[in-house]
Amino acid sequence: MTSANRTLASPILIGLMGSGKSSLGKRVAGILKLPLIDLDDYIVAKAGCSIPEIFSQYGEAKFRAMETEALKEVIHKHAVIATGGGIVMSEENRGLLKNNPPVIWLKACPEFLANRIDGDKNRPLLASGNTLNKVKELAAIRSPLYQECSNFCLPRDNMKKKEALDAIMQFLSTWPTD
Repeated sequence: MTSANRTLASPILIGLMGSGKSSLGKRVAGILKLPLIDLDDYIVAKAGCSIPEIFSQYGEAKFRAMETEALKEVIHKHAVIATGGGIVMSEENRGLLKNNPPVIWLKACPEFLANRIDGDKNRPLLASGNTLNKVKELAAIRSPLYQECSNFCLPRDNMKKKEALDAIMQFLSTWPTD
């Protein structure tokens, strides 16, 4: 609740892996007194296996289909939703995001992200090759898609979590609610 005593909108957080969707999502959810739905965790719970196992056993296409199904299941819930980094790769998902704002893009440069996620074994797209180069490739492909879907872009590079949280809450305080 804000000082005006109104309920703030339930945000959807998008961005590349390592941008802080899950960690900031927890904090936003706490302030808004809403549940956090981490879409990757939701998929893992439904599948009964980890994301790397899903990629290994069924491939990325199957994971993306599961991701779309999960998004459809949760998008209308009164909750903070932290998506996976590749959610925008599907045109259907982009349509869902654009029709269910507010969507907040946590934007960060590849160097910042690579430093945060290097060596993380739970990220199958980083399993082979140089982390920085892979993040640069993903950023080149996905950044225009994040831009297309977002209502607010928050540059994370040199921003502490408290500053990012404050910026998100300030944005949400200006977002119209029903």
